[in-house]
Amino acid sequence: MSTQMADDMINWKAFAETRSLLGPAFMRILGYFREDGMKSLIAIEEAMRLRDSVKMVMPAHTLKGESWQFGAEKVGTLAEEIEVAARYYVEIHQDPSDLIEKIAALRPAFEATLAALESEVSPLVDRKSSSAGHHSAVGNSSFGHL
Repeated sequence: MSTQMADDMINWKAFAETRSLLGPAFMRILGYFREDGMKSLIAIEEAMRLRDSVKMVMPAHTLKGESWQFGAEKVGTLAEEIEVAARYYVEIHQDPSDLIEKIAALRPAFEATLAALESEVSPLVDRKSSSAGHHSAVGNSSFGHL
């Protein structure tokens, strides 16, 4: 994935703030985001298959909050749009069929975001060759280099 695409998906400042705030617990919490995010994603997709707006609201809400915590802007925004629309459809007793495009975009955005976040924290990634972009704000970019 190109750095530009990742930058369009992730607010690196928010990511760095969360990383700093969580300290040693960061990797464990990122693992929870991976696991819980996938569970939420599967639940949203299943709710879409069932055409059930009610079952879509909570996993979209959960995914939104967790995404924004890690600066995953694109995923958080998609999840918010799904959540808001699903809540509205619950009120008016309408199935969420018109959300299919947003829901179809959610999995690839989530997977690409996870790849970018995990690449950022991997001690095996060589960041010396990257431009002076977001990496300088994230810190710990020389970890794991000899």
